[in-house]
Amino acid sequence: MMKIGIVDDRQIDLDKIHGIICSVDGVDIVFSTTSAEEAYEQIKKQSIELLIADIEMPHLSGYELADIIHSHALNITVIFVTANSGYAVHAFELQVHDYIMKPYSKERLIQSIERLMEKNKKSEITGRLYLKKKNNIHIVQKKDIIFIERSGRSTTIHTKTGPIITYQTLNELEGELRDRDFLRSHRSFIINIHFVTNFSLYAKNSYIVSFEGIEEKAMITKENVDFLQKHYF
Repeated sequence: MMKIGIVDDRQIDLDKIHGIICSVDGVDIVFSTTSAEEAYEQIKKQSIELLIADIEMPHLSGYELADIIHSHALNITVIFVTANSGYAVHAFELQVHDYIMKPYSKERLIQSIERLMEKNKKSEITGRLYLKKKNNIHIVQKKDIIFIERSGRSTTIHTKTGPIITYQTLNELEGELRDRDFLRSHRSFIINIHFVTNFSLYAKNSYIVSFEGIEEKAMITKENVDFLQKHYF
């Protein structure tokens, strides 16, 4: 079930989007609002996969919402439904899924949503990591990886369900984890930034990383902390 949020400051346009989405199988409308500020608060509190937004709204615009999602590396896809064509280039830079001009047909929006759902189904397969373990291969969902640690000749994959040990190197695994979620934080660590809860100063040029859900820690260089602050947080 794809969870969707909708925001458009014109009630008539909001009702149109809401009505169209209700006719699509496999979707759940989490919130529907005329306020971009309210949409932002809902995004912080609730998990959604798709935001459908007008662009030009008072106070906080749909473009600014999309920019927040992009800069914070939130796993939310954006579809703009707008009467303004002037943001098309910027929308491309923010990697939005679609840019739909008003007025539009019911079929146009439905096709866009169905195309995204099909894309997500395909990405579920590529979203798996195949780990070689002696005579077998262990399959783990990338989104469940908290961090990866290299120690001696073995590598430990710390996941939401527990650790997995493999003999693949960090360089090999890094090639499989080129998603925006993962960062080679240190020569011995790869971290999933979505699980990070705290950085604690360890030495002049390094920090200890704490994660949600586990006690194990990782390391990150000061250079990479500065990079995260600039591009993610």
